[in-house]
Amino acid sequence: MRPMIKRWVQLFILAILQGSFWAGAATTSYENHPEVLAFIDELVIEEGFDRQQLIEVFAQAEYKQRIIDAISRPAERVLHWDKYQDIFLTQKRLSQGLEFIRTHRDILERAEQKFGVPAEIIAAILGVETSYGRNTGSYRVLDSLSTLAFNYPPRAQFFKGELKHMLLLAREQGKEPESLMGSYAGAMGLGQFIPSSYREYAIDFDNDAQINIWSDPVDAIGSIANYLNRHGWAAGQAVVMRLQGPGPLSSDEFNVSLKPSMTKTEARRAGLLNDLDMEETGKVSPMKLIGKAGPEYFLGLKNFYVITRYNHSRLYAMAVFQLSQQLAQGAVPDGQPD
Repeated sequence: MRPMIKRWVQLFILAILQGSFWAGAATTSYENHPEVLAFIDELVIEEGFDRQQLIEVFAQAEYKQRIIDAISRPAERVLHWDKYQDIFLTQKRLSQGLEFIRTHRDILERAEQKFGVPAEIIAAILGVETSYGRNTGSYRVLDSLSTLAFNYPPRAQFFKGELKHMLLLAREQGKEPESLMGSYAGAMGLGQFIPSSYREYAIDFDNDAQINIWSDPVDAIGSIANYLNRHGWAAGQAVVMRLQGPGPLSSDEFNVSLKPSMTKTEARRAGLLNDLDMEETGKVSPMKLIGKAGPEYFLGLKNFYVITRYNHSRLYAMAVFQLSQQLAQGAVPDGQPD
């Protein structure tokens, strides 16, 4: 058999096998799944869980094909900026955000004072994540994380870690694991923290002896501000700079990494900055986004990178930044969609 034909046959067989796997996965009983049983052993030995209780928990877990479908094509990966912005930069989301700021102004100001994160950035994240608490997710986190931990090989190890954190979180907060609701990826509450972030960064900001970002906007505000602060937010510093064009940079010099890697001296020598733009310290990240009128060029600064620690996407960070600008101004540009 010729090499090319042989390769196509191999790919065809692989596709059939994968299709059979996903079809069979829908009837998987997690309580008897070999990987789940090994996972339970680990939790019993390392974290002191009761084996029978975990078996009963996983007996209730359900495989969800739509979770696999959703994580395989997130908006950040399949959309350009021209379409992505239409999801989040809307008159409705702006109006909801202004209302949220008016209602929680004192709390937002306290968070800004304590953590250095502007109130409009905190509000914008809440707006992008859940429309200020209106859409916190309709999946059981147990189903989401079990599906991804045991039926999504590309990121199975990561989601096994999050599943472990979810079970620890439920135990710490006295909640039934099957009662926790969230996104298809297991993110929870007004600020959509994954379980490890919840345990690490969520705080009791209203001093009621509970850490509740599922339904408490005060704790959600404080937790988001704490998260960004702990990831290096620079108080009083800019987030992003718009460029008039690409300058002398070639296409492959944009969108190299989310983390700033070009020094400001190098950017100035390339004609991207002038002496009035900013001090020499720090680094920048040249970005090119496909907007409604064609390519748009920016320099991402340290604070832009910090926003991407929340969601590792420059589209996400740009939506948060531009929504925060609109919230700060209290107005939406002409022609903005509803």
